[in-house]
Amino acid sequence: MFPDGICRIGKNFYTKTIMFNDTNYQLAGQEEKTEIFEEWCGFLNFFDSSVQFQFSFVNLATEIAEFEKRIAINHKNDDFNFTRDEYTGVLLKQMAAGNNGLTRTKFITFGIHADSLKAAKPRMIHIETDILNNFRRIGVKAIPLNGKERLALMHHQLHIGDNAKFHFDWKYLTSSGLSVKDFIAPSGLEFPTGRYFKMGDTFCAASFLSIDASDISDRMLADFLNAESSQIVTMHIQSVNQNEAIKNVKHTITELDRSKIDEQKKAVRQGYDMEIIPSDLATYGKDAKALLKELQSQNERMFLLTFIVMNTGKTLQELENNVFQTASIAQKHSCNLIRLDFQQEQGLVSSLPLAHNEIDIQRGMTTSSTAIFVPFTTQELCQDHKGALYYGLNALSNNLIMADRKLLKNPNGLILGTPGSGKSFAAKREILNAFLVTDDDILISDPEREYSPMVEYLHGQVVKISPTSEQYINPMDINMNYSDDDNPVALKADFILSLCELIVGTKEGLRPVEKTVIDRCIKKIYQKYFENPIPENMPILEDLYNALLEQDEKEARFVAAALEIYVYGSLNVFNHRTNVELNNRLVCYDIKELGKQLKKIGMLIIEDQVWGRVSANREEGKSTRYYVDEMHLLLREEQTAAYTVEIWKRFRKWGGMPTGITQNVKDLLASREIENVFENSDFILMLNQAVGDRQILAKQLNISPHQLSYVTHSGEGEGLLFYGNVIIPFVDRFPKNTELYRIMTTKPEECEVK
Repeated sequence: MFPDGICRIGKNFYTKTIMFNDTNYQLAGQEEKTEIFEEWCGFLNFFDSSVQFQFSFVNLATEIAEFEKRIAINHKNDDFNFTRDEYTGVLLKQMAAGNNGLTRTKFITFGIHADSLKAAKPRMIHIETDILNNFRRIGVKAIPLNGKERLALMHHQLHIGDNAKFHFDWKYLTSSGLSVKDFIAPSGLEFPTGRYFKMGDTFCAASFLSIDASDISDRMLADFLNAESSQIVTMHIQSVNQNEAIKNVKHTITELDRSKIDEQKKAVRQGYDMEIIPSDLATYGKDAKALLKELQSQNERMFLLTFIVMNTGKTLQELENNVFQTASIAQKHSCNLIRLDFQQEQGLVSSLPLAHNEIDIQRGMTTSSTAIFVPFTTQELCQDHKGALYYGLNALSNNLIMADRKLLKNPNGLILGTPGSGKSFAAKREILNAFLVTDDDILISDPEREYSPMVEYLHGQVVKISPTSEQYINPMDINMNYSDDDNPVALKADFILSLCELIVGTKEGLRPVEKTVIDRCIKKIYQKYFENPIPENMPILEDLYNALLEQDEKEARFVAAALEIYVYGSLNVFNHRTNVELNNRLVCYDIKELGKQLKKIGMLIIEDQVWGRVSANREEGKSTRYYVDEMHLLLREEQTAAYTVEIWKRFRKWGGMPTGITQNVKDLLASREIENVFENSDFILMLNQAVGDRQILAKQLNISPHQLSYVTHSGEGEGLLFYGNVIIPFVDRFPKNTELYRIMTTKPEECEVK
């Protein structure tokens, strides 16, 4: 094994291994499936007869301690380490209830013959580049393995069932006189009979798949890979030279014709119709001619396939049970799994990712027949990253979904679903998880008072804004970092104009003259603050009102008159300086008691407050998460919608992560401008959808009918997760007997129990 990942086997055979991820084949629509299948056929046709290649599908039990360490939430110096431990416990229970701790990985290993490493290397690099490009065309992420990673992979395969750690460094080889084999070899290999063998303390059995069916389903390989036990499935594929393949098929046709003539002569001699020949002979002749036509005129090649399954078990009985289950899958697809009697050692060697096949049992197949073993099922999303949050279990594979939105090109998000589908719970689960795992600031716009109990539990600040409350937020607040350029007032003016437009409330919005006088007044009232930026000099809405009255234009007095009720009248809740502590990590703005008209204004003012926090945090390099529930309220008015779209576009550059929570997709796509919110969100958590919304979303996000079924009459906490280009059906059955669930639930009957 060489450090760059090239491995020499024997004297002149050189191989390399590439690990590849999954793509949504089983979830795709028929057209998309056909497209993936055709690309996969092209992928196989790329290999000429000088290249041997092998697919390895490795299902290994994850060491629980290692997995626990990976998903455990680290303690911090605060009061919530008990909560962190409980959340870690929930994740471990979900993992145990899901895929039984199996890690599924997929590899392709290719090999060529060459006189030396120097001669092999350029061609190996060329083949590797082409393979990576072919995977990219299918939409699959692939990573070449270096020498140490390849040795680690073989070490894991040769130590199935034990906890041996892989310790290796290239410098060990020169000083110790050991070879790389010494670092991956199992503690012992025992071949007591021809039916099974022991590798360390683990019982293993190698079998080959006898492909007897005339038609094979593209689900066959997926069924093998979904087995709930540690196993290694291997496909060795060797391309046959096209001329040789055609020559062999022609020879077969000639032999069949000769047999047919012999049968006809026999018929004449015995006195019956010479057209009556054995049906098998007629069928084989017809099939052989069809095969010749495919090889000559279509994009078909001939391959030799060896399909090997290596089952394992802690006991001999467990091994036999696992072999029986695998054999049942083969029978379901009209094939047979046959034990490699007295070839167990060769089966083991052939299962290692070395593109070296010692089992001389091959089945000739065309490109499309070979491609029916589609190695793609559904994508997984379990990022090994300290900022990864839990989003449920993959509905197809039962694997944990762990993802960090910050790794997306655009971390903006949407949570969509009908009432009762679990929108608020999903948002609270992410908020709680982010609070426990990250150092991000979290701000919530809460029109229905659903988040206050959780925020109070986490010692956050609940700002209750209502006509009777004594907690105030000043819509005129500004900070020195409010804008990208040196003129923060210009950006603040945008917000105040939107606010005035909402207050004036005419269909046409503000007229040009009104905008001009408001802009003039804004510059005037902020002058004093920027000369001496102390809290006492921060302007309030009354200052804008007074400045407007000082203007000569009648339009200024018209706007001032509209503002009067918000300054001196019954709606003067926003005519005060901010008197609440907004520096808490977790702030919830409770606006449930604001009336219909004030609620829209309140939500707009909260967005401006959030923007102020985002701009301040940007200087410290800190992320800010913003959750806006009932987002459709913001999108109904042109002014608030335009400002929201602007926030959505601008947040990302400043370390902000907005998340909109709404049930009305129609409102979300009501105008081209609002559609930008959709297009600027790479993260979408989609729960059960109403009939009309389903069709809109299917068209907007190019969702297949099968994918759409996961948001059609789906249960609570079930749906689709869109993470960049990854689409995963998920299910979240959060344990109800936990303190975490009690602080997150919004069901009235469960809230009473609390």
